[in-house]
Amino acid sequence: MPQTLPIIDVGDCLAGRPGALGHVARAVHDALTTIGFFLLTGHDVPPALMQRTFAEAARLHALPMARKLALRMNEHNNGYMAMSRYAVWTSSVNRNDKPDLNEAFFIKRERGPEDPLRRSGRLGLGANVWPDEAELPGFRRNALDYIQAVDRLACRFLPALAVALDLPADYFAAAFAESQFSFRLSHYPPATAAPNQFGIAPHTDANFLTFLALSEVPGLQIRMPDGLWLDVPYLPGAFAVNSGDTLQHWTNGRFLSTPHRVLPPVGRHRYAIPFFLGPHVDTLIACLPGCEDASRPAPPPIRYGEWLREWYAANYDPKAQADAAE
Repeated sequence: MPQTLPIIDVGDCLAGRPGALGHVARAVHDALTTIGFFLLTGHDVPPALMQRTFAEAARLHALPMARKLALRMNEHNNGYMAMSRYAVWTSSVNRNDKPDLNEAFFIKRERGPEDPLRRSGRLGLGANVWPDEAELPGFRRNALDYIQAVDRLACRFLPALAVALDLPADYFAAAFAESQFSFRLSHYPPATAAPNQFGIAPHTDANFLTFLALSEVPGLQIRMPDGLWLDVPYLPGAFAVNSGDTLQHWTNGRFLSTPHRVLPPVGRHRYAIPFFLGPHVDTLIACLPGCEDASRPAPPPIRYGEWLREWYAANYDPKAQADAAE
């Protein structure tokens, strides 16, 4: 297999041009059954909005530590996570025994006080944590604008994913009418890693699909089927898109959830703005039609909210932020 990532231009598909949906679906099928990653181009998320969001990540992480700690992660895993307080401890692809060398800020779907899911008190569905407008003017609005644009792109991409699975184009529409996502603004300072320590240690994503606007600062690597690690190339304006554990479970392994990692940057700072897409929290993740047979029995179904709750409980502990020092 060539050591390269496929590039999928979705412009014609998003525009509804004849034949484009089938063409993109075939490319998506090939990418997600062989590598689990591809580079997405031809989208309509404005480049200026993407660059502004990278700048917002830099602005937020440039705040004094005392101010960032005032925004520390709440019980819903929203807010600031200090450096070296996290790794995917449950990773099945590496024995992650050292914390990651990054700090991050997490935002989920904005829910007002009267939102039924927020009022339910369920973990992961509560209020976001926001810096004061006077402290970071425009941060909240810019972050929400980017989230809305990528969520819209992701949901318009879903028909290609459905057709790639031989399903009706609108198959995922209801499940993603109110998607459950997590948006992360990450900062990787130049750092010297100990053995088996990374910017982000080897892991697979727990969610459905991840949309990562590419940074010109290298670091992201994916593990190819032959076991070698491949640097994800920088393609200006493109997204790296990968399928996660939820989609792998939903397709009974038909689509991959590929291990990846981030190496600490050398000599300069790196910022990342991944958008982790999932369906509505009450969606039942049960084996999709056509994804089981006598040799591949269906895995047990699970509600997406429960899937997330178990994963967060094992990997993200807000209490681990409590004693972070200035």
